[in-house]
Amino acid sequence: PTRRSSDLVLWLVVRLWLGYEWLNAGYQKLWGAENAAFWNDNGAAVKGYAMAGVAGSTAGKGAGASYGWWAAFLHNFVEPNAGWIAKLIAIGEFAIGIALILGLFTGLAALAGLLMNLIYMFSGTAGVNPFYAIASVFLILAWRNAGHWGFDGLLLPRLRGRSSGSQDASQRLASPNLTGGVHAPSDEHGLAE
Repeated sequence: PTRRSSDLVLWLVVRLWLGYEWLNAGYQKLWGAENAAFWNDNGAAVKGYAMAGVAGSTAGKGAGASYGWWAAFLHNFVEPNAGWIAKLIAIGEFAIGIALILGLFTGLAALAGLLMNLIYMFSGTAGVNPFYAIASVFLILAWRNAGHWGFDGLLLPRLRGRSSGSQDASQRLASPNLTGGVHAPSDEHGLAE
């Protein structure tokens, strides 16, 4: 199928924009203004975020986890493990941004971003997350076009070519011959069994 340049430009712009947003969010947590709360203070930002989600859930108003099972997860798992989770979030956001900007495994990077957005929304934060989630869904659905002008456009055709060129004997035997029939196995003399 042919790709229209206008489609490629649209998905390139969406991919680069969302990639920049993720890259910047991760950068701020790794080296920027949010570094102290994420990287150096045993995940204080993540612990506070989880505690706010739990508190909002129990209060029943304002921001907070809407589901009791999610509030329990925040309280019982995220709060005590906030240190390493904060580092994972920072690295994950940065990696998602790089992958989207480079157009490298675009569909997977957008899926990872969507999952992070869902986690944030489950925890009671709307902000930009619904908008980013919608953009991620569209990038997932259009991953071939979205990554065409990027590393996906360079790597995926090579990977596809390599996998289709490596047929084993059973695939060759079951492939149609020039007369439209199917190759039958033969003995050592070339005679069909």
